[in-house]
Amino acid sequence: MDTKTKARILTSDEIKEGCIKISGGDNDETQVCVVQEEFRQGIEMVEQYEKSVTFYGSTRMGETDPFYQKAKNLASRISKELGYAIFSGGGPGIMEAANKGAVEAGGKSVGLTIKLPEKQNTNPYVKDVIPFYFFFTRRVTMSYTAKACIFFPGGFGTLDEFFEMVTLRQTGKIAEVPLVLVGTEFWNPVNKLIKELLVDKYHTLRDDEMQLYTITDDEEEIIKIIKESKIEGGNKSSLR
Repeated sequence: MDTKTKARILTSDEIKEGCIKISGGDNDETQVCVVQEEFRQGIEMVEQYEKSVTFYGSTRMGETDPFYQKAKNLASRISKELGYAIFSGGGPGIMEAANKGAVEAGGKSVGLTIKLPEKQNTNPYVKDVIPFYFFFTRRVTMSYTAKACIFFPGGFGTLDEFFEMVTLRQTGKIAEVPLVLVGTEFWNPVNKLIKELLVDKYHTLRDDEMQLYTITDDEEEIIKIIKESKIEGGNKSSLR
């Protein structure tokens, strides 16, 4: 898109204020309006990036953490070697590491930020910001054009994002987006829990459904997985 004609990005507060005016102050109508506008603006923005990889992970891992460094190096390689844009939630920790890796490689660095009660600062390596109020609108947008989703260790938020994405894969609501879990020391115990409880004991999952994701620390394998991803986009094809 020509940057001279690119529309100004509205903040979440601006979207809300505009929706209040349109709805006449009705709370339910305002929320519906905000959801619609966040999807419209977010998807219009991410569609500018034909190929992207989305990074997820803890906000609490600083620059000295090995996972921070690994996320930065991996994002740098994806940017430089594959030419893909790097998406993250735009905050600190793993998100910052991914955006920093993209910038240092001369690549495209995008942050899909969220409005929280306690302000979360956008990391300084985000070059394009897409703001959101609702988590679910941000989540859909983050994976909309993704060729792969990479999950580093994290807390409730990261686990929530991973389990939602793997559920969407399981139920065919999104295309076969590669889901890569980086950090074997973190993810192998999670995988063991899934196997022992969900598959073997309670039979709430089939064994083959554990193949919907890949656990690896091998950067060459991750690069290969991304290269071989044939999908047009993460949630984009869910409308087929």
